[in-house]
Amino acid sequence: MRILSIQSSVSYGHVGNSAAVFPLQRIGHEVMPVYTVIFSNHTGYGDWGGPMLTGDNVRDVVRGIDARGGLDDVDLVLSGYQGGNDIGDAILDAVALVKERNPQALYACDPVLGSAASGCSVAPEVQSLIRDRVVPKADLITPNQFELGFITGTDPHTIEETLVSVDLVRANGPKNVLVTSVLRPDREEGTIEMLAVTEAGAWIVQTPLLPFKVNGSGDVTAALFSAQLRESGDAAAALGRTAASVYELLENTLNAGSRELQLIESQDAYVSPKHSFEVIQVR
Repeated sequence: MRILSIQSSVSYGHVGNSAAVFPLQRIGHEVMPVYTVIFSNHTGYGDWGGPMLTGDNVRDVVRGIDARGGLDDVDLVLSGYQGGNDIGDAILDAVALVKERNPQALYACDPVLGSAASGCSVAPEVQSLIRDRVVPKADLITPNQFELGFITGTDPHTIEETLVSVDLVRANGPKNVLVTSVLRPDREEGTIEMLAVTEAGAWIVQTPLLPFKVNGSGDVTAALFSAQLRESGDAAAALGRTAASVYELLENTLNAGSRELQLIESQDAYVSPKHSFEVIQVR
């Protein structure tokens, strides 16, 4: 499967394309990365070097790929953090062009807005861009529970409330939704969940909650789930495998005492994860 991934790039560490590309390649997909920034490291360190690219830069790269016929067999377009209208419009233009070349292609958007702990962490123009223009164009979105609430103007906590919020967003465009960082109040202590919803049903998976946070794990989660869902059409299987792979990646990173994802050391986890978590149908 050929994937066009329009995301950030860092030289040190793993976020954006620097997190998503290798796991996708490791499970056998051809990935064409298009960069939105080229930074030394992610901005969580407080300082960094390197340029932000413009929407026209992104369009130029995508046009060059198209000139080689490289968009003709793209099955999946991925996008992550969108720094402003300029980049957002360029991503939407790329999606439209890919779908002209292959109407069966899917657009998977990780609507990066913030978290329950930090609140909304992007500029107002980006909030409007994602909620009003990008999400309706997506076939699949992968928000965390906070972002799902922000997009829909709700405040979901329970599974029932989260499903209602998912139905609201599905009515506005994307038929497939993966909700990450689901923290329902009645879950088992020390756990965290993910919820996948498609036209075929809804499924939840629970894993242990590891005692740390590392940048880039959401990018890997979105990439693996999107690719596996596009390839198999089986949301439950994609959810279970993604949860197992990402948990092993995080477990290895925690055991290494690292601030950065242990992508290479965890390479077998993307193909044959050693963990297995029960996937339960909830609708």
